[in-house]
Amino acid sequence: MPSVLVVEDDQFVRSALIRHLTDASHTVRSVGTALEALREVAHFRFDVVILDLGLPDLDGSEALKMLRGITDVPVIIATARDDEAEIVRLLNDGADDYLTKPFSVEHLSARMAAVLRRSRATAEDPPSRVMRVGGLAIDALRRQAELDGVRLDLTRREFDLLAFLAGRPGVVVGRKELLAEVWQQAYGDDQTIDVHLSWLRRKLGETAARPRYLHTLRGVGVKLEPPAPLTPGPGPGVHEPLS
Repeated sequence: MPSVLVVEDDQFVRSALIRHLTDASHTVRSVGTALEALREVAHFRFDVVILDLGLPDLDGSEALKMLRGITDVPVIIATARDDEAEIVRLLNDGADDYLTKPFSVEHLSARMAAVLRRSRATAEDPPSRVMRVGGLAIDALRRQAELDGVRLDLTRREFDLLAFLAGRPGVVVGRKELLAEVWQQAYGDDQTIDVHLSWLRRKLGETAARPRYLHTLRGVGVKLEPPAPLTPGPGPGVHEPLS
């Protein structure tokens, strides 16, 4: 029976969410402030958190960052704010999904089902071999990645993106598939993917103009493959990767 934490200061909305989630056979706890939410997460295990942004003691975006410091529990943002730049920022900060009020209980149920499916699949995956692509080594079970033997400091979403592409080396993956499989969203803003690719490239020591592992095909998608071998030039100097 999935356990849900509702973080919502509006008593009417909070009661409606509790009623709906309880009717759907979820175990529900609820709080009205960010600090209470942090205490709950520190003391209890939840399968998903529904987080409002307009909290009285601390903005929900700051609460999200603090939650991410202590737990990987899936977080669905539920708020009346609909600014696109803020949505992208929240997703980049670790939110798993975003719902703009007002929303139907059916819509909430579908989004919750998606994040719970992904969370369960990750927890139930059997031990797997380390994926290797060139100098990259990705351990999906331990959620660790190394480049040429050096540990990479990746965010949760950066790791998910890298691991998904590493499982399909040399295969061009479209943006819709990335949104569906990595972000668990049927639709979304391409900027979300671009931002994470940019951060991931930086940590892999490359750029979009001079890629080594991550190669973008404009209008098609992105692929991960080993760097091209170096070939001798006509004379002394630095060898450049083949394009």
